[in-house]
Amino acid sequence: MKAQEIQKLDLAGCQTQLMLLLEEQFRLRMQHATGQLAKTARLRSVRRDIARMRSAITMKKGAQA
Repeated sequence: MKAQEIQKLDLAGCQTQLMLLLEEQFRLRMQHATGQLAKTARLRSVRRDIARMRSAITMKKGAQA
């Protein structure tokens, strides 16, 4: 997910998206552990998307205060 797309989301949307990304990361880790994951680079991109989302949530919370 691009930073511009994240900025368009509100706080609740960001939190929902974060939960979806965390679930996806869990599924990918399980697939990797069992040897079923074909594209291991997806783990890295999801991890970075999670970091972007957490940063956006922090900024949005700071803007509300």
